[in-house]
Amino acid sequence: MITKKILLLGSTGSIGTRTLDVVRDFSESLSICGLSTFGRCDLLTRQVEEFHPVAINVSDPSKAAEGRSLADTYGIKLTLGEEGLAELIGICEPDIVVVATVGIAGLIPTLSAIEYGADVALANKEVLVTGGHLVMEAARKQGVRILPIDSEHNAVSRCMTGADSAKVLTTAGQDTFKVRRIILTASGGPFRHLSREELEHVTVDQALNHPTWRMGPKITIDSATLMNKGFEVIEGHHLFGIPTYKIDVLIHPQSIIHSLVEYVDGVLLAQLSIADMYLPIQNALLFPERLPNRLAPLNLASLSALTFEQPDMERFPCLAYAYESARMGGTATVALNAANEVAVRRFLNREIPFMRIPRIIRETLDRHEQLPSDNIEAIQEADRRAREVDEAI
Repeated sequence: MITKKILLLGSTGSIGTRTLDVVRDFSESLSICGLSTFGRCDLLTRQVEEFHPVAINVSDPSKAAEGRSLADTYGIKLTLGEEGLAELIGICEPDIVVVATVGIAGLIPTLSAIEYGADVALANKEVLVTGGHLVMEAARKQGVRILPIDSEHNAVSRCMTGADSAKVLTTAGQDTFKVRRIILTASGGPFRHLSREELEHVTVDQALNHPTWRMGPKITIDSATLMNKGFEVIEGHHLFGIPTYKIDVLIHPQSIIHSLVEYVDGVLLAQLSIADMYLPIQNALLFPERLPNRLAPLNLASLSALTFEQPDMERFPCLAYAYESARMGGTATVALNAANEVAVRRFLNREIPFMRIPRIIRETLDRHEQLPSDNIEAIQEADRRAREVDEAI
């Protein structure tokens, strides 16, 4: 059996550590050739000791000395800074690049991986939100696969039984699936029953206490505001070539059905499993193979109920803003992402209240001056302008 070489960007985050669990369990099929962290050099050291990569990256400039010491100790190559993420690809020569970084910083490494000819297992939502057209067009030209690690998009790809599954994951814009709509499920986060007045008083600790999933702080806040689901609508548009008006969101608190596909004949296909990111990661890394794992299977008889409700876009307007920015086109989704990144950081730093997040995003979209989104320079400029606005609001 051929062993796939994996470059894991964001190895010390929640998705990164779960990815290493999969690699550990399927060591005959998967190996690590490179790892990166923003600044968790302590955890990165333990990962280097176990998985023996040929190169690492440390993105936080303040941790550069620790990165050099680590690389010297183990005799491996080192790149520094966010710009060094793309350099790892040529050094490591991976078969697949797992992009589990946070924010727009994942866009250039993703494009570099595609240009190199590696498949991309994508866990970074902001990559397609900001540069979806560029990424999918580059993947088509290079003939590489964009394999979603998001549980929702991974579920959709498994439900696309009416087409070649490899085609689904590489070629957007094909009207051959006979799909009426995609339904992305959402847990609803911890505040789905709170009133607007109660939402004004949400604390950081409350927002970080997700009822179903254990994730990094940024994506956990995005889940609480439903921006996470808005990003997934935009991602789904790019991944599957389906307009956003054919992508619905449904609140499903139990997080057992991970998404559904409705075909034109009215048949709904749903993907059900336990709520564990191990499963979509395994699917992406081993695709197209389906192998047994050590997880306990879903026990349907133990489930009391599966419930559903419509999202409230008045209490959680971030979801509505995602649909709006997608309709606007151009660099509107870049501004949406930049505003969200800045607002979430400010909330986590306890500088602004919870409901200030959607207000910052609203004002940023209102002030946004459209640029064409057909090149990386325009995307970076739109991101820079939006962040300047966000910091001033």
